Amino acid sequence: MRKTAKLTIMPENSLITTGFKQIDYYDTYRIIKSTNNTAEEIANNIFQLPNWAKLLLSIRNFAVKFLGLKKGEFAVIEKNENEIVMGDNDKHLNFRVSVLIDKANSFIYLTTLVSYNNILGRIYFFLIKPFHKMICKAILKSQYD
Repeated sequence: MRKTAKLTIMPENSLITTGFKQIDYYDTYRIIKSTNNTAEEIANNIFQLPNWAKLLLSIRNFAVKFLGLKKGEFAVIEKNENEIVMGDNDKHLNFRVSVLIDKANSFIYLTTLVSYNNILGRIYFFLIKPFHKMICKAILKSQYD
């Protein structure tokens, strides 16, 4: 069994879609790991990005300032012991990221939702999607170290 799996559906009990009007893209990755940590604790660990991902985000942040876009900082939208939903709304797209724990099955889910606000959002996400996928897999894999 693979340690990290990309799923074709979102977890049923996730809060991530609450108040999110339109979904143009989503992905869900899952790892199997027993934990006693809260979703917030796991999210804090997950988002300690590897240096190569930090470099990519620095390049992204430098490039998008010329387009008048935000730096991609996450704000907490909703949370409970088993899930934390973060995200932001910008002029080109809106996004949400969820870290959800299913302790009964020893699963940790990482889900991303994106809603495009205009053609710039579609183009932007098309360009960064391969990096998004690499980063999602890498940060979940880091939970095994």
